[in-house]
Amino acid sequence: MTSEFNAAAFYKHLKEGKKLMGVKCQDCGHLSPEPRPMCPVCHGFNMEWRQFSGRAKLSTFTCISIVSAAMAAKGYGRDNPCCAGIVTLEEGPRISARINGVDGRNPQDIKTGMDVVLDLEDVDEESPSLAFKPA
Repeated sequence: MTSEFNAAAFYKHLKEGKKLMGVKCQDCGHLSPEPRPMCPVCHGFNMEWRQFSGRAKLSTFTCISIVSAAMAAKGYGRDNPCCAGIVTLEEGPRISARINGVDGRNPQDIKTGMDVVLDLEDVDEESPSLAFKPA
């Protein structure tokens, strides 16, 4: 694995390795889903890559009708809102992600607290992004 703790390495793990990686401080044990070379808690530089299970709970969400050109190309927009949220990983940290497999037009289709799992089917070369879907 790479020793660079940056977004490029994070997305490389996601695309090529098909796994959700974060970092763990070897000094204080702090886990972070965002790759970073320095621990935000103890400010140490003794970081290592750590694989997350990909299981989580949806903490909060929003459905977006005005979308980027890339999301419009995937079929999202006013008539098909895309959903995004904050998920709490099984290991504890939170991260923002798209929420796939739900209907943004139907409020009963998506609920805070629902179980979600990592969705790697939508990861592509042009616009890699983290996504989860209902478990």
